[in-house]
Amino acid sequence: MAPGAIMVSDLQVEDATFSASLKPPGSTNTLLLGGAGERGLEIQGQFIKFTAIGIYLGHDAVPSLAPKWKGKTPDELTSSIEFFSDIVSGEFEKFIRVTMIKPLTGQQYAEKVTENCVAYWKAVGIYTDAEAKAVEQFRDVFKDETFPPGTSILFTLSPHGSLTIAFSKVKDGPIPEAGSAVIENKQLAGAVLESIIGKHGVSPSAKRSLAERIHGLLLEFDAGEKVEVAKQ
Repeated sequence: MAPGAIMVSDLQVEDATFSASLKPPGSTNTLLLGGAGERGLEIQGQFIKFTAIGIYLGHDAVPSLAPKWKGKTPDELTSSIEFFSDIVSGEFEKFIRVTMIKPLTGQQYAEKVTENCVAYWKAVGIYTDAEAKAVEQFRDVFKDETFPPGTSILFTLSPHGSLTIAFSKVKDGPIPEAGSAVIENKQLAGAVLESIIGKHGVSPSAKRSLAERIHGLLLEFDAGEKVEVAKQ
């Protein structure tokens, strides 16, 4: 392993395997797996899992987060709204893979995501015509899509705020190089991730996984060293 390299591993959530690193659609960079978990709902006393979610971060995420968060315990990170806000707002690349456990239509998915996004924007007072337009663009991308189990929705969030959307229609299929659509709205890009790991995030298990793994990465990180990914 090269000096300064950080060891990361694959993660398994139900039948979905999240590789330790990958190159997202619309990006030339390799990102590392920050964490993964399921999204589900309590229905008639039973927890039903609908999707498995993996969150990837650019190499500069660790040095960006280290000054404030190195030395905190996994429990402190998991319970900190500010920690996850720093990930959402951080000026580094992020990638989200949402893999279906239960079948879902694109319309169902887009309506739920945008509902959460609009609620968040209104709560923080940033819902404008630009965001309303971005929501319509987002829904339009998904309106004719269907997602059987094992297929994935892919989001690449650039540091400057564009959101690239792509799809993987084959179970455990390759990540496409290009996206199906790009939406230039920083608030939307951030809100998609916020809806997963924010204060009211839909995947507590992904938040916990992210906190535990970033805690481990921060322990290995020494300021001034270049972060590289070494797959186990």
